[in-house]
Order: sequence, then structure tokens, then C-alpha cells
Amino acid sequence: MTEPVDSRRISNGIRTLRFLHGEMTQAELGRRIGLTRQTVAAIEAEKYSPSLEAAFRIAEVFGKRVDEVFAWSEPE
Repeated sequence: MTEPVDSRRISNGIRTLRFLHGEMTQAELGRRIGLTRQTVAAIEAEKYSPSLEAAFRIAEVFGKRVDEVFAWSEPE
């Protein structure tokens, strides 16, 4: 018997943080962390989980700890 797939995912507050930091665009955030705007958009929309390195870079841009930007959501 196989185990059920865990329905948890990584959530984030990137959109809010971008707004609070001078309405930073996805493109600007991407430029600052070395990713494309499309990748930032996918991470922000929770359709793609960032690498650990990307998560640390994103947190650093906003002067936050990784756990202040990203959270492991509870199962639905």
C-alpha cells in the first residue's frame, strides 16, 4: 500500500513584501536574486518551490529570515 501524497506546500509573503518595499516589481526582484521575472512570478503564485539558495536570496533582499518569507502550509 502506498502512502497518500502530502498536500502541504510552501506558501510565501513575497507579493506583500514587494509592495512594502516600494512596490518592487517581479522583474526587479528577479534581477536582484539572479532569476527571471517568470520564475519569481511562479514562486510568488506558489506554483513553483524555490531552491534553498533562491529562498535565502529572496529573504535577504527584504531583510527577513527565510521563515519570515516562506512557510510550510498545513495539509488541506
